[in-house]
Amino acid sequence: MIQIGDHWLSKPVVLAPMAGITDQPFRKVCQAYGAGATTAEMLTSNWQLWQSQKSSARLPDQSWPEPRIVQIAGSEPEQMAEAARRCAEAGAQIIDINMGCPAKKVCKKAAGSALLQDETLVAQILTAVVKASPVPVTLKTRTGWDQAHRNAPLIARIAEDAGIQALAIHGRTKVCLFRGQVEYDTIAEVVADVAIPVFANGDIESAEQAKAVMDYTGAAGLMIGRGAQGQPWLFRQICDLLKTGQYLASPKSEEIHACINQHLTEIRTFYCAELALRLSRKHITPYLTRLGYSRPVRKAFNLLDHPDHQDEFLSQCQASQDLLLSQVSQDSLYPNNKNWNQAA
Repeated sequence: MIQIGDHWLSKPVVLAPMAGITDQPFRKVCQAYGAGATTAEMLTSNWQLWQSQKSSARLPDQSWPEPRIVQIAGSEPEQMAEAARRCAEAGAQIIDINMGCPAKKVCKKAAGSALLQDETLVAQILTAVVKASPVPVTLKTRTGWDQAHRNAPLIARIAEDAGIQALAIHGRTKVCLFRGQVEYDTIAEVVADVAIPVFANGDIESAEQAKAVMDYTGAAGLMIGRGAQGQPWLFRQICDLLKTGQYLASPKSEEIHACINQHLTEIRTFYCAELALRLSRKHITPYLTRLGYSRPVRKAFNLLDHPDHQDEFLSQCQASQDLLLSQVSQDSLYPNNKNWNQAA
């Protein structure tokens, strides 16, 4: 159990907020597979822009599974504080502050991981938000700005002193983006320095790797981002391995395609038809990638212009896989068998 303010997470593995990815349909699928909590996509702290279709979809409502977590990004303490108040009024139960996003469009506004260059401003923002927010505040950050300025331990102490209730640390600097080795040593140092829960984040793609990261860093929990795309059952696998020492390594073909179909249903229910068709391409392609389908096959799916055509395509994929699985053992095929490219 991990405590964040008045909330207790029964499972130590949570979904990372990812712009354009962790919309409500994906969060529901991940939580169904055992994610202890999920965080909505990053929301600008400029609340005057929240009337747009994109931003309004990121505001909490009662249909969200609890705890309802909203992430805000900005660089002005007063504006961030006001955004936190408004999110809480809308129903957010936890406010997360983004100081980890390395995207240019975020950093050029001196937000996200760009804030790691200014520790005084970091303290001002965290203090202002915690003071203004009636709900617990957490922080997602990185190990530092660049290799020469890994200040995550100092940022963590500033955060704890400001009243931040939990930290998530992506084990790379801003300059590294998503390249290079994850700095688990820095995460371990932060874990040793602070008393609040720390979630380790970065390149966790399997249950075995998740357990190794937990053991090495001593983190209270794990935050899974890109590793959950195309395999949301990773949350269940990690939880089972941590709890029992065992897990079901290879979901059967029927379960995989049931998950894909459920994800499609959630997308089509949440969005208008035109937007659902477009967004389903982005969300379903990772499943096809992990199943081993070639780029031409994935491109063929992305060119489909009607939901019925998507459903028919996926049914044919399942049929081809089931044929192969009847000939050889599933474990020898899943998850990256090139023969499936030929069958498709």
